[in-house]
Amino acid sequence: VQLQASGGGLVQAGGSLRLSCAASGSAFSINAMYWYRQAPGKQRELIARITSGGTTNYADSVKGRFTISRDNAKNTVYLQMNSLKPEDTAVYYCNEVGGGMNYWGKGTLVTVSS
Repeated sequence: VQLQASGGGLVQAGGSLRLSCAASGSAFSINAMYWYRQAPGKQRELIARITSGGTTNYADSVKGRFTISRDNAKNTVYLQMNSLKPEDTAVYYCNEVGGGMNYWGKGTLVTVSS
């Protein structure tokens, strides 16, 4: 199983980015997908979840600004990030959980300048 995250970059505060995470080799459509982030010097933080049925949950820190979605035909999960803040600067990771297994991508760096 491979998870490849992309879409990170440098953006000004108030801007938007869309992250993508393409999965291969897994039962993507029946697995829950997660986005985590890890800021410098901080623990990894769960920020969004989407179930196989499309139910979503968000951390309070991103609620109302970030949207997680999935395209099962493309085996891809997305994270639309709007109204970005400098405190959103972190490496963002996608995570797939299913069948007793837990898979991680390598992460993509998001830097938000003030």
